[in-house]
Amino acid sequence: MAVTVHIISGSLPRATSIAQTTGAGALLVFEGIVRPLEGERPILALLYEAYRPMADNQLRQLGEDICSKHGLLSLDVQHSEGHVAVGQCSFRLSIASRHRKEALAAMDEFIDRMKQEVPIWKTPIYEDS
Repeated sequence: MAVTVHIISGSLPRATSIAQTTGAGALLVFEGIVRPLEGERPILALLYEAYRPMADNQLRQLGEDICSKHGLLSLDVQHSEGHVAVGQCSFRLSIASRHRKEALAAMDEFIDRMKQEVPIWKTPIYEDS
């Protein structure tokens, strides 16, 4: 099992293909893209703030927990810090597992728990500000 964590300044670069993992039958990539609305108000961007190194440690611990619980082969998480414009990627989670069901369950659980447990916050930058 391998867990990698990256908190990157600004929007994330375009995804490259996931390296083939020995024994993997499923390779999943989820990308979180900044939407043009926050609630009903148009925005220009989101400003992400992370409390580091706590965010790094909690992302790693969460990744290790999810890998162990779901029997994953690897998990890579990337999250933005700072300004990310509408339409740009601010979060990417890549998972390799033997079967799709555990990869899908792991992805859903990781994202839900990350939003609750990891000290990363977003502030919308509204068009009308």
